[in-house]
Amino acid sequence: MELSLPYFIKMVAGLMSIINPLGSVPIFLGLSSDMTEPERNRSARMAAIAVAIILTVSALCGKEILEFFGIGLDSFRIGGGILIMLMAISMLHAKTTHIKHTPEEAEEATEKEDISIVPLAMPLLAGPGAISTVILYTNDIGGHGSFKLVSFTAVETAILTVSLSTWLFLRLAVPIGDRLGTTGINVASRIMGLILTAIAVEFIATGMKNMFPGLLH
Repeated sequence: MELSLPYFIKMVAGLMSIINPLGSVPIFLGLSSDMTEPERNRSARMAAIAVAIILTVSALCGKEILEFFGIGLDSFRIGGGILIMLMAISMLHAKTTHIKHTPEEAEEATEKEDISIVPLAMPLLAGPGAISTVILYTNDIGGHGSFKLVSFTAVETAILTVSLSTWLFLRLAVPIGDRLGTTGINVASRIMGLILTAIAVEFIATGMKNMFPGLLH
């Protein structure tokens, strides 16, 4: 895959749609309802840092983990596409998918003193969908030598951009919630769900094409 500005923008848009920090605002407000403003700001900052670390480790070690378990990249691409499609369908219905956050985890989170790492950063923000996408983007660009370093730098820049955006959304969760309300946030989530649907179809189609080239004839 050729590294270009449109592809970089596609990576950022894809990660932003999957992590969906805007859609996580109501959940964050609910989990932090008994926190003071400094405590809420600290949780937002720690969650964003954790997202950056989780996705960076995924970009660095994802291919090696797949090889260790003997999983082909195209098989993972199809599986990741299906996973993202399920998330997209939930977002189109303005719901939080259980892939990210189950009711049991939500109930357990209300009893935690620190929500920044679990469940906020993982699995609510940097969940299986985001991790799968980072691994696929990193391997799609690929490369050797200095180009490989440039490719990883591009992926890491996308990760840091999305992590910074996540921090801003969570940092401004209260005014965002007041201004947009539930309807506004749901509309934005549905738009991101539509973007995710297209990304999921592309992942699945590419994986199928590589695994079954005869399908094209």
